[in-house]
Amino acid sequence: MNNVTYSAKKGEVESKWYIIDAANKQLGRVATEAAKLLRGKHKPTFTPNIDTGDHVIIINAKDVILTGNKMDQKVYRHHSGYIGGMKEVSARVMIENNPEKAITLAVKGMLPHNSLGRQSLKKLRVYAGSEHENAAQKPEVWEVSK
Repeated sequence: MNNVTYSAKKGEVESKWYIIDAANKQLGRVATEAAKLLRGKHKPTFTPNIDTGDHVIIINAKDVILTGNKMDQKVYRHHSGYIGGMKEVSARVMIENNPEKAITLAVKGMLPHNSLGRQSLKKLRVYAGSEHENAAQKPEVWEVSK
């Protein structure tokens, strides 16, 4: 028997385009599916140290839902680096004003925190409404469970 583990090479990887509709879906469910597609974990040719992932388009980001009291209790924080530079934004304000950033941050936290994760995140495109500018890539619809 010839038991050889397959390892994808950089030039062999074919990437597709997928579109996820986030309307009336939970933020975490949408983010996990997007992270899985960006990493390439849905493919039989997945290789942990090679970017085997696909491009992902998320539309209707403004209609994503958070369960429980997360809309009021969840807080997004970042620091400017200066003394007293802590900024806080509640999830309700973030989703009203900048829903693309809320989804991008959720997906970013589910990707590896290294150069491979940063490379994968560049293949994510998030749009607040149902219009997107990537129709030329002919994206396939990817279903997310509610």
